Amino acid sequence: MIEITVDDSRLRQAAGEGMDAFVDVFADAINNAIGGELTAETMAQLNADQITLLAYKALQSEVMDGGFIQLIHNGYGGFIFRNPFAKMMRIWGLPKLASLINKAHKAYGKYREEIERECSDEEFMTLFEKYPVFDNLDDTFVENEEQWTSDVARYIDEHIDNFVRIRTDE
Repeated sequence: MIEITVDDSRLRQAAGEGMDAFVDVFADAINNAIGGELTAETMAQLNADQITLLAYKALQSEVMDGGFIQLIHNGYGGFIFRNPFAKMMRIWGLPKLASLINKAHKAYGKYREEIERECSDEEFMTLFEKYPVFDNLDDTFVENEEQWTSDVARYIDEHIDNFVRIRTDE
């Protein structure tokens, strides 16, 4: 396991900026510690909470930008759906997000091959029309993202030692 540290002053500053900045401090520190590449080798250096946070940030970024179809097309489907991410969301106190992930997993299982294949921008855009099953899932995520990110921030705050070591400025 690698030791990941965050400056106490940076953490306090981020906490004052809001939940997104607070969560990002931890995700950024973890990403920096693994050189920005999440591979089997770098995952072995992280604990379950650290990996789960990186999965949440990937989910948040992709779904907020282009929905579950974009998440799957950009190669994150396996990371989200073939790992115990939904179970971890339940453990973290986000049962509605876990349920949404499980629903999206069913659609992923049915349509992943076509969504994951290489295609032009035009072909990619037709996937949204072809697979409307993802529309409600996308909407649910967008509608709840702020609360879920707040819940993630709360979990991190209550379990900071699972994520990083705090380096004091003294």
